[in-house]
Amino acid sequence: MTNLSKEQLMELDKKHFLHPTSNIKQQQEDGPPIIFKKGEGIYLEDIDGKKYIEGMSSLWNVNVGYGRKELAEVAKDQITELPFSSAFSNYSHEPVIKLSAKIAELTPGDLNTVFFTSGGSESNDSAIKIARHYWNIQGKPERRKIISRKKAYHGVALGATSATGIPEFWKFASVSPEFFHAETTSSDEIRGIIEKEGPETIAAFMAEPVVGAGGIIIPPENYFKEVRAICDEYDILFIADEVITGFGRTGKWFGIENWGVVPDMMTIAKGVSSGYIPLGGVVLSEKIHQTLAEKTEGTMFHGFTYSGHPVATAVALKNIEIIEDENLVENARAMGEELINGFKQLENEVPVLGNGRTVGLLAAIEVYKDAKTGERFETKIAPQVVAEAVKRGLICRSVIYNEADTVVLAPPLIINKEQIKDMLNILKESVEAAVAVTN
Repeated sequence: MTNLSKEQLMELDKKHFLHPTSNIKQQQEDGPPIIFKKGEGIYLEDIDGKKYIEGMSSLWNVNVGYGRKELAEVAKDQITELPFSSAFSNYSHEPVIKLSAKIAELTPGDLNTVFFTSGGSESNDSAIKIARHYWNIQGKPERRKIISRKKAYHGVALGATSATGIPEFWKFASVSPEFFHAETTSSDEIRGIIEKEGPETIAAFMAEPVVGAGGIIIPPENYFKEVRAICDEYDILFIADEVITGFGRTGKWFGIENWGVVPDMMTIAKGVSSGYIPLGGVVLSEKIHQTLAEKTEGTMFHGFTYSGHPVATAVALKNIEIIEDENLVENARAMGEELINGFKQLENEVPVLGNGRTVGLLAAIEVYKDAKTGERFETKIAPQVVAEAVKRGLICRSVIYNEADTVVLAPPLIINKEQIKDMLNILKESVEAAVAVTN
């Protein structure tokens, strides 16, 4: 199939491609709203030649930006030398060993050992299974329950879906009754669930350092220190879901570092390879790793064909090198400050905008009928803002779960001040256009 027209591609897409997290009926009727062709820096270009600022790093993951030829070269070299090798039965290879050691160097505390997956959902599912196995091999099989949070997103594998605190995702699969969801920023409610269910039945608590898909919800200053203390008090494992917040996104290497806490396990994906190739993982504390080694009888029967894929791990190593060499963690922090200052200016100029917030380059601003009083529009307006932004060449995201009416931004970590201004100018025009249509 060469030299297909846009119309031919649209028809093939409608007939043959079932899109993830998309409106199936709309796809069959209209086809894809955009067919992308290439990317460079923070920009994407579609098949018609129209250019867009990718204000979401696609799915929060293209941290080093598009068009990185050095990552392509590393992938090519590794494919030529060793395209695949099993890591089962303790077989290994150089890229996975080096990447494991590098991640252990970067992660806080004694998080020293990595189990690799192909992405975030697999990572969170694996962390849940590892937590249950950890207790089972210590003669406590009743410790199976998982506490997570409302509005949290942990993925779409079966366990990850159950941990996700957004009910819309539960409609696609039966949710396990062994999962419980606390209010998003209430440590007291976590304690309440533990005491009600019995601490002897709880395996782990799982949380994103900053709630991402649920609307960029930033925790109170002492929240995670309280959570860590509660987990220690009841001997419950604490899993930090760093799938979105890891590898510089929040202005720290890992989001949880903003609150000075070390979890027992950390799940990673997205930014570890900047989306250039699928990769994820679970980083284990020394205590968990040694317990697994000492008490697991024989083989640990959990693993994926592509756990520790040579090409993926080689690309991830180079990706981390780029983040280090170009000081992108610090740039994320500095550009986050530019973004919050821009939000404050927008709030002064556009009275429907309020509650702008950032942690590094995770950012959100809310749309109100009247930001001063908190009055909302009867119909959520953020999706219309996003639609208007796309027309003007900015890709962003809306969150309308529960009371939220929020526009979200998470641009590549390479973004600069001028590009932040461009992004905010488009956002302002898009809000004004959406409000005009609504009124």
